[in-house]
Amino acid sequence: MRLLITGGAGYIGHSLVAALQHTGNSAIEEIVVYDNLSRKSYSFFHHGAFKEVPIRFVEGELLDERSLDKALKGIDIVVHLAAKVTTPFSDQEAHLFDQINHWGTALLVNAVQKSKVKHFIQLSSASIYGRTEQAVDENFDPQPFSFYGISKWNAEKQVALLQDHCTMHVIRSGNVYGFNPSLRIDAVINKYMFNAHFNGRIKVFGDGSQQRPFIHVDKLASALVACISGSVNPGTYNVVEHNYSVNQVMAYIKHIFPDLEVLSVNPNVPMPKVTVKTPAKIWEQVDLPEIGFLDELKAFQEAFAF
Repeated sequence: MRLLITGGAGYIGHSLVAALQHTGNSAIEEIVVYDNLSRKSYSFFHHGAFKEVPIRFVEGELLDERSLDKALKGIDIVVHLAAKVTTPFSDQEAHLFDQINHWGTALLVNAVQKSKVKHFIQLSSASIYGRTEQAVDENFDPQPFSFYGISKWNAEKQVALLQDHCTMHVIRSGNVYGFNPSLRIDAVINKYMFNAHFNGRIKVFGDGSQQRPFIHVDKLASALVACISGSVNPGTYNVVEHNYSVNQVMAYIKHIFPDLEVLSVNPNVPMPKVTVKTPAKIWEQVDLPEIGFLDELKAFQEAFAF
């Protein structure tokens, strides 16, 4: 069995490849990491030892159909992580979300349709649900309003074209947090932890009551590994563990940094809210690692160099 992971050298890709190295799944012959290195981070290549399963790196663009066709030769499973990612509800560089997340996925789907790929796993986002006053599940009709959310919902529609071609999993992830060497420092909790540790202050936009769904990067990787191994039934799944308001996240962080200064920015401006029903149904098929949110934040803090 040979896997291709688009965006595999990124934040989630790092945790996924690390997890695949320790599954003991002898059926995995090779992992092909397909990435354009647009984040200019090379931590994937020199932090950690990936020695258990052979890895091959292909530097390529999601919008380069010829490179995709070549990379997919001999591949059995595709895990599609590559995307333009942003903090929630940001609309900067709007055209790139549609170009990369939507049409890049369309090109990948077209290439997969011409290949012998047997299994496709799409990493989507809870951002597709838009603003919600109620906790939503997978049956909720997506109503995205950010350019990022719209592009990920359109990507899901492209992936649906594969339903007669191969086994499919669509994973709608909450906001990802937690340390690994390739971490995204702009992710909400990661940015809070960095600023709390090194600057001693955090900016909170709005009154802090806005809620978001969250999942630790290693727990997301565990869910993806379970999909790859075939222990999760094909389908669409939310991968979320917590729904926390910004104020609740602040309370946990202040437990670690008691002298933290919290600066309120536009506290009277309402901020969007989205929550996902928990426990998510995927945890009926996947063992959720038993580590609490506070301990995850402490482990993050301990990973800082000074």
